[in-house]
Amino acid sequence: MKSKTPFSINLKLILLCFFFLLLLILVTRSSFSSSQQPISETHLSNSTSTTQEPESSTTTPCPSLPLSQTCSKTPPSLANALIHYATTNITPQQTFKEISVSARILAKKSPCNFLVFGLGHDSLMWTSLNHGGRTVFLEEDKSWIEQILERLPTLESYHVEYDTKVHQADQLIKIGMEEDCKVVSDPRFSKCQLALKGFPSEVYDIEWDLIMVDAPTGYHDNAPGRMSAIYTAGLMARNREEGETDVFVHDVDRVVEDKFSKAFLCEGYLTEQEGRIRHFTIPSHRARLGRPFCP
Repeated sequence: MKSKTPFSINLKLILLCFFFLLLLILVTRSSFSSSQQPISETHLSNSTSTTQEPESSTTTPCPSLPLSQTCSKTPPSLANALIHYATTNITPQQTFKEISVSARILAKKSPCNFLVFGLGHDSLMWTSLNHGGRTVFLEEDKSWIEQILERLPTLESYHVEYDTKVHQADQLIKIGMEEDCKVVSDPRFSKCQLALKGFPSEVYDIEWDLIMVDAPTGYHDNAPGRMSAIYTAGLMARNREEGETDVFVHDVDRVVEDKFSKAFLCEGYLTEQEGRIRHFTIPSHRARLGRPFCP
């Protein structure tokens, strides 16, 4: 998810407009909810060393506006994102249409649990769109984590290691077809070679509502590739107690991302594709025993 080439100013302006539109939606929803029975909001805890105080959801009537209107402050996470992207020439690698696919799901499900494979210039945006929820990033490059967190210290990121290479993809997809890889379980206890077992324990303990696979590096033969990340994302989704998980895979124009997402997230669970991103909606397999690995 690192930026490799500069993006045009047009994309930057589009993204800024997108954030302002989101802000308008948040303010409108806040105004509407003030006339309804209050709904309590649970803020998920963050495991980083920085403790953040929960933001108040109460609003104060604006004395200069009609009584039906309310004043709402911009959430700090959204304000920080607006300032960050307005003052940098570096923009996310996904296009506006690609970002919109997952942003629509976040608009429905947030605040929620959002797991992202990869840390990059779009990370603050994902955290902001999941305002009030928990967004966790898994990154292979320790020095890159330090570089990003130096500028964006509020992001929650963990260093992880991969033991695969892109040139092993053909062998690994054959392994993934074996019966051990069709068994739904906690990835830590899976007998499938594709299951990733070295993440922090809480990554396995949390039921993720959204998972974005945009890492590790996969554009040359000796890169780790996303074979195991895609398989493990699908296993986590199937292993939740109930409900469903939205899984997104970026760069599906590449062979590995294309083949492995179809094989292990399943074409039958494919909901949408826009440009280089695919959206799969995977139901719990524990909630209905006997469900086949792929529909």
